[in-house]
Amino acid sequence: MKVDGSCHCGRIVFEAEVDPERVRICHCTDCQALSGSAFRVVVPAEEANFRLRSGSPKGYIKTTADSGVPRLHAFCADCGSPVYVTAPTGEGRTFGLRVGTLKQRESLIPKRQTWLQSKLPWLPPLPGEGVERQ
Repeated sequence: MKVDGSCHCGRIVFEAEVDPERVRICHCTDCQALSGSAFRVVVPAEEANFRLRSGSPKGYIKTTADSGVPRLHAFCADCGSPVYVTAPTGEGRTFGLRVGTLKQRESLIPKRQTWLQSKLPWLPPLPGEGVERQ
């Protein structure tokens, strides 16, 4: 599925090909803190299928709290919108696109959830409930 998106202010614009069957909800504590919410919805895009059309995201590397893996978090330096997360280096990376930045977000229904041990207990049942993958 072809998707396109942008940060909140529109300075960063991108497009990608994604598999809508791979949309997931992440409950890790980093996603909770970085989204300012109880979870984050992500869809992966292979590096070869991701294209930045305008702007240049700012990024920083953080070793994730739950997995211990270093990740490059890319966001708009002007409005602060998170755009994607990926490995800091290497070829053939996967970009975890933030579904909230995509125009097609209504069609990207989560099929699984991850890091359920960090799921906040007051959340109602969500799409992909009971299917954890880390």
